[in-house]
Amino acid sequence: MAKIPKISELYDLSHTAAASLLGELTYPWEVLPQIGEFVRAYGKTLAPAEYRELIPEVWVHKSVKVAATATLCAPCVIGAETEIRPGAYIRGSVLVGRDCVIGNSTELKNAILFDSVQAPHYNYVGDSVLGYLSHMGAGAIASNIRSDRKNIVIHGDVDLESGLRKIGTMLGDRVEIGCNSVLCPGSIVGRGAVVYPLSRVRGVIPADSIYKGSGDPVPKREA
Repeated sequence: MAKIPKISELYDLSHTAAASLLGELTYPWEVLPQIGEFVRAYGKTLAPAEYRELIPEVWVHKSVKVAATATLCAPCVIGAETEIRPGAYIRGSVLVGRDCVIGNSTELKNAILFDSVQAPHYNYVGDSVLGYLSHMGAGAIASNIRSDRKNIVIHGDVDLESGLRKIGTMLGDRVEIGCNSVLCPGSIVGRGAVVYPLSRVRGVIPADSIYKGSGDPVPKREA
């Protein structure tokens, strides 16, 4: 099994407003219990000239496009130039960066999305961190709870007990997730990796590799 990557190996923290929080931690799932509190505190610092507080603790940059049928619940912050499409459901404890797409029927909950993330078509992203320029194909799901409701174990070269009952997926920067893939609870996809459509991802997918849904990941070929 692949080595479990640390935050510094997955993310360029210059592309998230949560850099100060993530920079204090070792592994990305450690941020999950702190997202809600961080979003509330961060939202209160935002300039009214740039952000609208649509309802208490829902801060949206004035450049954001929000469809009339989207639902935004507190607390959340939506960064500049982002698009929230029809039927999107942001359940709270969510930080969305700049230039993101939250698509039709996509649901976000207790998650950090770095800048330029796309979850554009009926995705579920719960208890997850999605790195800069990562992309969820249509119907891709970040499953966040075991069927037996036990705490999540992170599987890699060693098994790490998380102490958390809900962990979705940790996508590194520039990750591509194929359509209708399922990311099992506690899965980690390394920087620049590609997951083929209809894959079931469990454990760690190494950086700059291709995972085809079965067998071991293979390194990317030079273009």
